[in-house]
Amino acid sequence: MTTSLDTLRDLLCRLQDRVRDALIAARAEHSAESLAGVAEVTAADTIYTIDKVSEGAILEWFAAEWPADSPVELVMEGAEGGDAHTFPRGTPAADAAYVCILDPIDGTRNLMYDKRPAWMLSALAPQRSGGARLGDIVVAAMTELPTTKQWASDQISGVRGCGPQGLVTTRIDVRSGDRTPLAVRPSQAADFKHGFASIARFFPEGKSLLARVEEGLWDELYGLGKTASPLVFDDQYMTTGGQIHELLVGHDRMIGDLRPLAYRTIGFDSALVCHPYDICTSMLLVEAGGLVEDPFGKPLDVPLDTTSPVAWMGYANTALAGQVRPILQRLIREHMP
Repeated sequence: MTTSLDTLRDLLCRLQDRVRDALIAARAEHSAESLAGVAEVTAADTIYTIDKVSEGAILEWFAAEWPADSPVELVMEGAEGGDAHTFPRGTPAADAAYVCILDPIDGTRNLMYDKRPAWMLSALAPQRSGGARLGDIVVAAMTELPTTKQWASDQISGVRGCGPQGLVTTRIDVRSGDRTPLAVRPSQAADFKHGFASIARFFPEGKSLLARVEEGLWDELYGLGKTASPLVFDDQYMTTGGQIHELLVGHDRMIGDLRPLAYRTIGFDSALVCHPYDICTSMLLVEAGGLVEDPFGKPLDVPLDTTSPVAWMGYANTALAGQVRPILQRLIREHMP
């Protein structure tokens, strides 16, 4: 008998605990400058020294802890799947029961400068001919990687079909290891007034184009310059996992990442976009009652790899999504044909 999905969920959480603790220990022993050094540049992103700390902990953990009755193919930067990255070691990738896609540190740049928490993201999908895809994911887990002044680390995990009540949500005191329940509920607001909602524009390239689309959205919904105090607030949290968390816990009402569309429009060939490993825990928001879709309202359908660009929109509820979709899609056709 193979290991149950709920047990595999718990194992992913234990892995993330191990990685979080390893990162905390590394920061205590090494300077921020040394951890911020560039270790490698891949087709997907720049790998920093702090990333290497987490990668080593992951490979060691899988070799020691992953159950032999549920062989897995590992997909992450530096371990892009195939026979060389299966556990138990030596298992042909074609014989793996699952694909595990990981982002060891989503939000590296936040964490290495101690600005905001990063996240470890993990998800499992059954292995299938032609390769697993995002919609195949059946287990997901995400764990907050805290800044040095932060004692709390949120952890959210679940199995597909569990619904809001089936999500496992805890807040961990990294000083003592104590765990307490964490309330998770996306916003039930009927509009965006006096709430946070954003389109990601983290980097200089494409910023003005993305801002024009977002400005057009709010102008059509509410009008611009009509009140002295802005109606909608913006937050550029540079981590997809962190953005999903902000939607999950009710902080944000909408977050979108249109960078692949914007970069294509301006002819900028950049790896600095969302990839499947960044968005692999979106299932948790859906189970909680939110929505994650492509910018045209369709399900996200991308392979579980380390290079495919992903444009996505996340909404706290269906009412909010219904207000944005028609306007946003028209603006995208106008500005990002």
